[in-house]
Amino acid sequence: MTPKIVFLDEYTLGGADLSRLHALSDYTGYAFTADDEVVQRCRQAEIVITNKVVLDRETMRALPHLRLICVAATGVNNIDLDAAAELGIEVRNAAGYSTHAVAETTLGAALALRRQIVYFDRYVRSGAYSASQRQFHYHGANRQLHGSRWGIVGLGTIGREVARLAAAFGCEVRYASTSGILRQEEYPTLPLAELLAWADVVSIHCPLNDRTRGLIGAGELARMRSDAVLINVARGGIVDETALAAALDAGSIAGAVLDVFAQEPPAADNPLLHLKEQDRLLLSPHNAWAPTEAVEVLVGCIETNIRTCFPSL
Repeated sequence: MTPKIVFLDEYTLGGADLSRLHALSDYTGYAFTADDEVVQRCRQAEIVITNKVVLDRETMRALPHLRLICVAATGVNNIDLDAAAELGIEVRNAAGYSTHAVAETTLGAALALRRQIVYFDRYVRSGAYSASQRQFHYHGANRQLHGSRWGIVGLGTIGREVARLAAAFGCEVRYASTSGILRQEEYPTLPLAELLAWADVVSIHCPLNDRTRGLIGAGELARMRSDAVLINVARGGIVDETALAAALDAGSIAGAVLDVFAQEPPAADNPLLHLKEQDRLLLSPHNAWAPTEAVEVLVGCIETNIRTCFPSL
């Protein structure tokens, strides 16, 4: 008898070809699943695929056939891992599928913000350049990456790729560990407080867990240089968004880039959406990981995880 597979939130993969998952077994996919629909939809499932739908202890206890949870992402913060282990449910994520995608987004974000690419594009399109009497237009600080100091928070797979790219652009790279585990690395390490005070660019690449929740708050932002920028492409709960908005409005840091938010999508009254100077902030809807090539790799990771746990398929 083939195992039943349920994918709870297919929409998160943006219309990717899931035929290889359909071919594995008895497959049912839902575009979106509300929290109160999970148990009903998964009651007979042995394999559940989820990206952002939370599977907590109570839910897993109500699913007696569940043997495998495939997370269609790298982060597993939406799964109660302790409960899964106690209940004998294996959890497998899609490690490494988005390394190049997120690293490219990080470098692109730094270039866009430090070189004010979005502002200058809007300036020309608005007609202001055509109406001006001058060939050149300047707006605030316009800084190159070459020669700058790049601080990485969390030197895992993605952080290490960002370090490699930043170094290729001529940046001096250092990092802070959030795990408490120090390894022999190519780049010097600093305590977080010292890294924040040292860097021109700070990018965050650590998981969201008890160590990192609220890691960057008002005190940490106050340590950063006034001409520095902060990039968060990890998880929204790592940065205090109210404190970040205050720092940007006060000019205590030069700018920030966020691809992730504590609440997704963010509430309309989120202070980051109402800054005095919007050009200090670049925002994207949690899609640093999602170019077509990376999503194809992700689907392959899910298939491999299922086949590894169910070799007969």
